[in-house]
Amino acid sequence: MATSNKAAQAALDAASGATVHDVARMAGVSAMTVSRVINGRASVSTATRDKVEAAIAALRYQPNLAARAARTGTLRIGLLYSNPSAAFLSEFLVGAMDQCRQGGGQLLLERCGDLASQRTAIDCLVAAGVDGILVPPPLCDSPAVLAQLNGMGIPAIAVATARPSPGVSAVRIDDYAGALAMTRHLLALGHRDIGFIEGDPEHTPALLRRQAFEDGMREAGLRVPPHRVAQGYFTYRSGLDAARQLLAQAPHPSAIFASNDDMAAAALAVAHGMGLQVPQDVSVCGFDDTPVATTVWPELTTIHQPIADMARAAVNLVIDEIRQRRSGETAPATHHLMAYTLMARASTGPVTRDQTGRVRPRH
Repeated sequence: MATSNKAAQAALDAASGATVHDVARMAGVSAMTVSRVINGRASVSTATRDKVEAAIAALRYQPNLAARAARTGTLRIGLLYSNPSAAFLSEFLVGAMDQCRQGGGQLLLERCGDLASQRTAIDCLVAAGVDGILVPPPLCDSPAVLAQLNGMGIPAIAVATARPSPGVSAVRIDDYAGALAMTRHLLALGHRDIGFIEGDPEHTPALLRRQAFEDGMREAGLRVPPHRVAQGYFTYRSGLDAARQLLAQAPHPSAIFASNDDMAAAALAVAHGMGLQVPQDVSVCGFDDTPVATTVWPELTTIHQPIADMARAAVNLVIDEIRQRRSGETAPATHHLMAYTLMARASTGPVTRDQTGRVRPRH
């Protein structure tokens, strides 16, 4: 795996203060055209190429890595990430690196956070000569990121978005169907009082997973009281706070459905800390089936999202789109839907009730 050299890029920017956008403004062209010149594309007129190269020289902008990539013909795939779940990112990297290796490409990484850093990270990847960029969650749902990549003419693949943009290729599962299946699983075990930990509301899968949970409960003739839903942000720490909120209630829910495995693992930790047995006192389940699901005790019931395979599919999609564009063909957006699997493990079990029909407290 190759990584884009932030230190080198920072040194260049410090020396010249120039970005791809600065070059575009001076040359009077779009950032997409500058990207095409930097990457040696043939679809730029000689006059335009001369203007861009003159601006690059005047601004002392030095896309060294891009030039090297253009000379060697090596496919460079960028990965733009800010995912708070290390487990998700780890699985994603395994698949992306493996597929890049098989396809003869290189994977370059850039981390970002707020809008300003997102723009800078994209500029660094473009300067490093990337031919296409993978955008895993939560950036896959960022209109600013997708618009910037589209404006620069960089093929982008959104991964794990629940509502893919019509003009952007995407790889995903059916988050709604997966969460509905998990809700029905808990209901089949006899649970009627279920707490829910939702994920980051700016990430579309979080919204669909909550919607599916509420629809599943409504389907069973049950309503979800507001106090049975706690806000999380797909992080372990947010899961701790949310689980404490749910389990401090009297009576506490007989089951907790967390929107991802990190938060479900946090719910397990809170339950253990309160002296509750899982699943005898409270069942806990998650979503994604990242490695944490089978390294906690008891192992988590969860929805298996084939993250590594989704990354492999995304690499294949971006390589196909790059090659189509290079040959002058139109590369229409492709939305690839992958299968999920409900993994029933030891963290969930039948509800235990006393003679009054209430969940039997054991703490």
